[in-house]
Amino acid sequence: MNSLTIKHRVRSDDFTLGFQIAPMIDVVFVILLFFMVMGGTLRVERQLNTKLPGPEHDLTDVRFPDAEITIGILEDGTVTLNEEAFDSPGDKSLPRLTRTLNRLAASSARQNQTVLVTIQAEEQASYERVIDVLNSLHQAQIQNVTFTVGAQPL
Repeated sequence: MNSLTIKHRVRSDDFTLGFQIAPMIDVVFVILLFFMVMGGTLRVERQLNTKLPGPEHDLTDVRFPDAEITIGILEDGTVTLNEEAFDSPGDKSLPRLTRTLNRLAASSARQNQTVLVTIQAEEQASYERVIDVLNSLHQAQIQNVTFTVGAQPL
């Protein structure tokens, strides 16, 4: 006899193909185990150190001005120091302003203070008058000067 072949014929009505949950649970446990193991090796960053470009110096060296004054130059040539008028509009040398600035500079030097001067010139003020004020500041050896032009915001 030749080889005996037995064939079983299975009808589809005998069993139903369904979703098998057991292999899916195994896969979920393997993935869970993977993330638990890898989670222990992660290093948590608690601080983000950044270095900004620029010169390296200690910020404690920054010194803010102790004396801050405002010199105004009006359209008619009048010069004011902290809203007090000094000298006449036609006087180029500004002797009273220069004396006051010299006293201020000497007093600030004795007290080891920094003087900051803001020049507020009106839009139509003469450039020559601005130079006169700068000459007075130069004679008093005051070097920290800033400029503003026009009306100041409230």
